[in-house]
Amino acid sequence: MMVVIVDDTHINLVLMSRLIGKLEGVETVSFQAARPALEWCNSHAWDLLIIDYMMPDMDGLALIAALAVAPAERPPVLMVTASTDVDVRHRALENGASDFLIKPIDKVEFLARTRNMLQLRRATVGLRDEVRKATAELRAREQETIMLLARASEYRDPETGAHILRMAHYSRLIAAELGLSEQEQEDILNAAPMHDVGKVGTPDQILLKPGRLNEEEMAVMRQHARMGYDILKGSQARMLQLAAEIALSHHERWDGAGYPNGHAGDAIPLVGRIVAVADVFDALTSVRPYKQAWSMEQARQYLVDNRGSHFDARCVDALLARWSDVLAISARYRDEGHAVPPPA
Repeated sequence: MMVVIVDDTHINLVLMSRLIGKLEGVETVSFQAARPALEWCNSHAWDLLIIDYMMPDMDGLALIAALAVAPAERPPVLMVTASTDVDVRHRALENGASDFLIKPIDKVEFLARTRNMLQLRRATVGLRDEVRKATAELRAREQETIMLLARASEYRDPETGAHILRMAHYSRLIAAELGLSEQEQEDILNAAPMHDVGKVGTPDQILLKPGRLNEEEMAVMRQHARMGYDILKGSQARMLQLAAEIALSHHERWDGAGYPNGHAGDAIPLVGRIVAVADVFDALTSVRPYKQAWSMEQARQYLVDNRGSHFDARCVDALLARWSDVLAISARYRDEGHAVPPPA
């Protein structure tokens, strides 16, 4: 473990470094001034900061306040001071100090306190590692559930697994271009495949009909958005909640002429607007029982013609801004036996 010692008196640095050197598995780095110590702490990992209160260039309170690590994530800080002023201690605690020692240093007390603080640090780091591991396992189980449900809908839906992969990756491209965080992009990539899970409740004679649907059949087909939401909404898993929101909103239109709720503009969740563009674009370039695949350029022009009416213009522009990536995704995830027509 790494211990940082800051004291403007050289003999104190030597004394504390030698005492800590008696602890197994511990290294030290020492500074005789606060500013270089602060710079080092803000660019390196450390496990315990031992800092003098009174220093000429920057006192210990200012150094603690300037640490880049948030107080909730910060390793322990031990302040060493000759001052017995209670106000100093109060301000140090407010700034994030964990404990105090009064000069002159008592060797036994110093070793006992640093040992205890390092043991606490080890336990905290170990607990965080376990939490990260458990979180990763939970996310893996959520993603597995999503893919299993998506596969279940594939067995009844004429849309292919390649369509699900393409539209999910197109969705992520749009999210990235809109400036969403890496985590938000990943969440959309993972949740988008569930957009049409409600089709498991659509009758075969409608879902698999080789021709166009009539008005009554279309009304039944449109129920899949609400069905998908109802299937997913009760989950406590964050990813499935996002998938539920996508299932409900990705058939809404920017101009309010969509379904199931007829929402318009920003009343439609952003994830729904993103997936709407990705889903329709890929559906146009895919073979369906009732149509041939459009070329990439034809589908691109459809998005341009319908930006601001069917689609959020920002989402259309975001996808088109990544056109080379769109072509790469289309080429990578091809339908078996159906090549996507090349650009015109």
